[in-house]
Amino acid sequence: MGTEDNLVLSDNAPEISAVIPVYNEEDSIPLLAERLEAMFQALGTSYEVILVNDGSRDHSAEKIKEIIKQYPYFRALHFRRNFGQTAALDAGFKHAKGTYVVALDADLQNDPDDIPSMLEKARSGVDVVKGWRKDRKDRWLTRVLPSKIANRIIGWVTGLKLNDYGCTLTLFKREVLQEINLYGEMHRFIPVFAQSVGASIQEVPVKHHPRKHGESKYNLTRTFRVLLDLITVRFLIMYNTKPLYFFGKFAFASLFFCLACWTWTVIKKIMWGYPLYTDPFFIFGGILLVLGIQLLLMGLLAEMMVRIYYESQGKNSWILRPDEKPRDPDG
Repeated sequence: MGTEDNLVLSDNAPEISAVIPVYNEEDSIPLLAERLEAMFQALGTSYEVILVNDGSRDHSAEKIKEIIKQYPYFRALHFRRNFGQTAALDAGFKHAKGTYVVALDADLQNDPDDIPSMLEKARSGVDVVKGWRKDRKDRWLTRVLPSKIANRIIGWVTGLKLNDYGCTLTLFKREVLQEINLYGEMHRFIPVFAQSVGASIQEVPVKHHPRKHGESKYNLTRTFRVLLDLITVRFLIMYNTKPLYFFGKFAFASLFFCLACWTWTVIKKIMWGYPLYTDPFFIFGGILLVLGIQLLLMGLLAEMMVRIYYESQGKNSWILRPDEKPRDPDG
């Protein structure tokens, strides 16, 4: 839950919306607002900036209120408590009205001057322009190295090989974001979800500055959370409409090893006279049989839940390209 400041827009939607999560960035926000305003004025296009105050405990809320009074095209969302960066981005995306939506951090490490070149690529037809902090200004051992390892693992698991999943500076076509709902800490996987709905993605090098104000919200423990989130992403991308395929693979593997255990038990009984029902392999085979049946039943239950979800929400399991929607034959 939260409150909104100046989020009622005119019928003329801007070309680009900037979404900025803010958490305890009282010193950075005024400087960022000044740089964004100068950049957009020089760019000469219609725009809006949405500052999402993610339950800041410092004076960020007061700074934001001053900013939206000073700059007419700045808007604000204020969460009642800290919900996390993913929730802040999701709220900003859902309130954005621009044809294009760009996300960036509030700590001044992302450079607003990279936005015009990213916008040009999006105008040329790219659905997602992903920032790559090629010359990253962070501590190598605690920030850069874990990030590189995580990027490799994510690329290998998802099939989308990017150099920098953790860079918030990313520009989207709004129609792509309309197909994506974010939960937990899934913001770093937005390009993966975008690819799953058929979006084109291009990664471009962007500038990165050392943090001058405030404290970093990231630490090594987030690397392990990324790996846990990756399991969820893999499942959602590969099996969101066919969960039985996921459970079925493990079920058939369990049943196969059950059959192998029982076959070996019978062979030992025939060849060497070993007892049948007290043999450890016979008991282990029985456990595998029960496990296999349970996995199949879980898959069937998941299939029913998927169908209930799609039918109750009126959702389709397919998505049309905006330029490929069928014409009304009577129109």
